[in-house]
Order: sequence, then structure tokens, then C-alpha cells
Amino acid sequence: MHKENTQVLVVGAGPSGSTVSALLHAQNIQVIAIEKAQFPRFSIGESLLPACMEVVEQAGMLEAVKNADFQYKDGAAFRRNGVYTQFDFTDKFTSGPGTTYQVQRGNFDKVLADSAADQGVEIRYQHELLELEFVGERSLLTVNDQHGNPYQIEADYVLDASGFGRVLPRMLDLEEPSCLPPRKAIFTHIVDNIDESKIEYDRNKILISVHPDNHDVWYWLIPFSNGVCSFGVVGEPSFFENYPQDKIAALKQLASEEPGLATLLADSEYPNQAGELGGYSANVKQLATKHYALLGNAGEFLDPVFSSGVTIAMKSAQYAADCVVRQLNGEQVDWQQEYAQPLMVGVNTFRTYVEGWYNGMLQDVIFYQNPNLRIKQMISSILAGYAWDTENPYVKNSLQRLTTLAEVVRES
Repeated sequence: MHKENTQVLVVGAGPSGSTVSALLHAQNIQVIAIEKAQFPRFSIGESLLPACMEVVEQAGMLEAVKNADFQYKDGAAFRRNGVYTQFDFTDKFTSGPGTTYQVQRGNFDKVLADSAADQGVEIRYQHELLELEFVGERSLLTVNDQHGNPYQIEADYVLDASGFGRVLPRMLDLEEPSCLPPRKAIFTHIVDNIDESKIEYDRNKILISVHPDNHDVWYWLIPFSNGVCSFGVVGEPSFFENYPQDKIAALKQLASEEPGLATLLADSEYPNQAGELGGYSANVKQLATKHYALLGNAGEFLDPVFSSGVTIAMKSAQYAADCVVRQLNGEQVDWQQEYAQPLMVGVNTFRTYVEGWYNGMLQDVIFYQNPNLRIKQMISSILAGYAWDTENPYVKNSLQRLTTLAEVVRES
């Protein structure tokens, strides 16, 4: 069997895979990325956060993203029982970009991958990892090429950027149950035909709407630059049992039940099939060793409510690239202390706010009509993706601060 050598093998060419490959290539590290699919391909997770733009720029991809004509995004809007509120991500506690984009991921992921390739990264599409074996200090990977022919790659380090495919967690028996209860999302792309004169609405923001009778059920509405929106609903699986099995029919019925969405989407068209994603929250026994690291969704995925997926993916790419470069340069790297623990600072902050959303604490804070402006800036920073800024008290002591803030809001 044909055998090749590389310093780093990256599994997956989505946002974390393309980004980490570009970051490593810029440090003169030899990288091969293998990707099971052919780009462009559909992926969910279409509303980016401003914090990821710092990594996009560091990876040399900012101009490519700017030139792709994606929908500008400057914040998030929320609606519950007729109450509408907004967070402007340019008005935040943490320094850094305050704007980003809402993207159809097939196009966005291809822009990033093409940018990495333009920088010199080798990406092999329709190549699938079959086996992984650790041989001394190196890894031996068996891969199928686009014609179904197996070959081997020997690598100094392996990065799993396979997203929901979770290739290494499945292959190495690393998966663990998530601490979050199972939830399900149904979604589609609609031609929205929204008349913004009918109801308060801002196309530059993602809209999160709460079901009027079930506050742990929520809707996303993510506008794109071409008159299309991503529209989805998230709830516990049992919630959907009372709705049509036809997911488009279910989405239409659910839209009609939330008065704001019923107005916004009154003239919308549903030309596409609906998708479904269930049991998406995931965890692993360990994120990294001296042989491999798990990036983004391959390691842990929380919940789509705050659009944290791509930001966590890119931050993991940033942290991993730094550690890989140092290890390949002969330094001793403690992957738990220098990769996993720093990454989990942000993941755990997001976890606090995801759990706070579903138990009602964060919803009460978000929909409070007389907020302290400084505190709102701190919350805005986290919603904008700056969940690693430990100078922000609502990051450093996330659960304690959020709990106290919710109690104050409820009392007043």
C-alpha cells in the first residue's frame, strides 16, 4: 500500500480544519487536510459571532470573507410574548470586532477552504479516514481516496476537525454523554419576503423568538444577503410529537403560533426540504494528547442557541495550532493545561448561558426592560463570542454572576 509522510494530518476542511491548516502552513508546518465531502456542501450553523473574525484575520482569510458578499451582522434580537429587545455587538465590554456575517455555510466553508488552498495548504476532497494507529511517537492513518483506493499517511500529529462527524471520538471510543438534555432541531431555508414595515425587525441581526406557551422552545431566523433566511425550531424531542411528521408543515404551524413570526413570515415561501438534527449535544473523555487534538464540534458541542459553534471551532484551531507548532519544534507541551483548559474557559462560559437560557434565568435578564447599561455590555460581549475574556466578570464567575443578576431582575 502506498505510504506518505506529513507533519500534520487534519481530518475535515470545515471552519476549524481550514483555519488550523492555514495557521500551521504560515508557520512552515507541512499539512495535509482530508475531507470526506466535496465542497460546497450543506452545513448548519449559519450565524457567526464577531469574536471569530479575529481568527479569520490571523489565518489570512479576512479579505476573502469580506469579498464574498455575505449578510452583514451587528447583533442579536430576541422576541418573547410581544417583548422585543436587541443587543448591539459593537456596544460591548470586550475590545475586538463588533460585527461579522450571516452565511450560507456551503459557500462560507468553501471560501475558507479555498483561501487555505490559495495559501498553499493541500486539501484532498472525498478522502475518508478509515483507521488510525499510534506507532511510537507518530500516527499511521489509512485513508480511502476519491476512487475508493486505500493508502497510508504517517504523521507527527493529527487534528480532528470533522465536526458532527466526530471521526476520532468514534474511532478511539472517546465519546461521553453530554450534561445537557437531548434536544432536536428542525430547519429549512425559506424565501422570506419579509415586509419590515409590519413589525420591528432588523435584517442585520439574528432573531431568536421564544414559543409563547413553551419557553424552552425557541426559533431562529437568520437572514442572508440573497433574500433567503435560515428558519429553525429547537425543542425537546417530545415537543414535536404533537406536530405533523412532514417537517415543512410542522415549521409552518410553529411559525403561526408565535405572533411576531406569523407577521414576519406571512408571505414567505418554503421551496426547500427541511432538515433535522437530534441529540446534537456531545462531550468527550479528553480533548487532546501528544498524538491528537479534537477541534470544534468534534470535541464538544453545546447547543445552537447562541451560535457559538463556529467561534469555538476557530478558537480551538487557534489554540491547537500554537501547541502543535511548539511541540513540533521540540518543546514539551502539556495538552491538558495548554490546550484543553484554556479552550474550556470559553466553552464553559457558553454552557452557563445555554443552561441559563433553558432554565429561564438568562431569558429574564435578556427581556428585562430597564437594564444596567454596563452589565448589558458585559452580556453583549459573551453573546458576541468573547467568552474567553476573563476580565469580564460575567465570564470569570459566569454562573454566580448570572444567578445573582437573574435574582435582581426578578425582584425588580
